[in-house]
Amino acid sequence: MATPVPSPKFVLRGHKAAVHVATFIRRNERLVTGDSEGFVVLWDLTIMRPRAVWRAHANAILGIRGWGEDKLITHGRDHKLLVWKLAQEDESGLSTALPLDGVHVERRHPWVVHLLEVNAMNFCSFSACPLGGCQYSRFLGTLSEILIAVPNTLASESVDIYALPSQRRTHTVNSGGKNGMAMSLSLVHHQRRLTLIAAFENGCASVHQLTSEGSWLMTYKTQAHSQPVLSLDPRPDLKCFFTSGADAIIAKHPIPTAQQEIAKPFNPSERIIEEVDGTLEQEDSAPSSASKPGGPKAKSDNKGTMVEEWKHPRKITNTKHSGQQSLEVRSDGAIFATAGWDSKIRVYSCKTLKELAVLKWHKDGAYAVAFSDVGPETSQSAGTDVEADSGAAAPQPKDTIDVKRLSVRDRRVHRVKAAHWIAAGAKDGKEKKQS
Repeated sequence: MATPVPSPKFVLRGHKAAVHVATFIRRNERLVTGDSEGFVVLWDLTIMRPRAVWRAHANAILGIRGWGEDKLITHGRDHKLLVWKLAQEDESGLSTALPLDGVHVERRHPWVVHLLEVNAMNFCSFSACPLGGCQYSRFLGTLSEILIAVPNTLASESVDIYALPSQRRTHTVNSGGKNGMAMSLSLVHHQRRLTLIAAFENGCASVHQLTSEGSWLMTYKTQAHSQPVLSLDPRPDLKCFFTSGADAIIAKHPIPTAQQEIAKPFNPSERIIEEVDGTLEQEDSAPSSASKPGGPKAKSDNKGTMVEEWKHPRKITNTKHSGQQSLEVRSDGAIFATAGWDSKIRVYSCKTLKELAVLKWHKDGAYAVAFSDVGPETSQSAGTDVEADSGAAAPQPKDTIDVKRLSVRDRRVHRVKAAHWIAAGAKDGKEKKQS
């Protein structure tokens, strides 16, 4: 990098234990962080101060996500998934005493709306999406019903899907092999079909799609990692997803939507592999006959079409930095970031997997990273693969708001909502925020 390493725009101090998760809610006006002792802190990003602090779980927090303007979902190692009522008007009645003040300080809890007993033995956080098919967004919106994906209670390599608020289990998805525990999940609606993306302890990643008959079809499966996958995240346009693991591998995968997309059996020996600057780029050569000796296994569907379950990643890169987790793609689909065991936050190009920046500030291992979601209306690069490494800024729509005419507070709110923020938390219990 020709320019110096950027310094944090803000440093939020308050957690006593390691910050495990972070997420933006309410159109980026609030940042929620959770630590290894079960504490949740709701930060007001217009003033960079806490608005609510409470101990949500008796053990470490695995995941947090907002639901509309008035609900927050937390998932803890105490095998509980809780939905809290947390509207803006509820904040005034809650404590702002930070975890650093001690566990014995009296802190009032928000109202618990739903409680779901779930499996948390394998450190895998939940994933959520609206009940009906709609455009992918990290914000769940104000929908009254959502779906929750968590590891199965008895078989941790399988995944259960529950409906809220009914708390009814609607589906159980089997991984289709001895892949070990589920490590990371993403539940989305892809082309109006409910789709589960899952990654496992043996380094395998797979895509499962709910068919019109109500059964689950595995449309993609690969093992790009030699060690457990620690995190995954799809690009907002759902054209691909990315995985990072305990090894040094970062991989880019397709999200097949139908059997026809994987109905081209090929011989692995004919696959082209190129290595440029330490990056493995893979392309499938012309498909060969499925009956060819040594060719991959293929099965036939009801129409006699050859359907192959195994497919290779689009790109793989060896970053030479093991233990990258909490992978998250920015809302414009141009870049993604990871939090590393070596305490560094790394930013990559979604198109090339090239490392674009390394953010250094934390002294101990980094566990959490989160991007603000500015929405598709300000994310023109998502469908055109405009990359941050091209040397030119991504195109942005014309701002119709005259910022100079706004009050000081309104300027702060506008900046918080419109900027591409990245927040990172680490073992030192501090959260940094950059744009």
